[in-house]
Amino acid sequence: MIEYVKTILLKVSFDKKLFEKELRKGLNLLVPSELEEFRVWCYRTFSKVYEPVLNKYFIKLAG
Repeated sequence: MIEYVKTILLKVSFDKKLFEKELRKGLNLLVPSELEEFRVWCYRTFSKVYEPVLNKYFIKLAG
């Protein structure tokens, strides 16, 4: 499932609202063991553009 979610995010990364929506949906699809790998990939891939969005969702998971 993680590869599917990554593919979707890459395809919608041109639009902030769509990216945020799909990130939220993707986080709900993943199992806990996939979340850390997914978090690292998201920051590596999208932090230059979407770091505030990533922080919003990954900080919630950590807290």
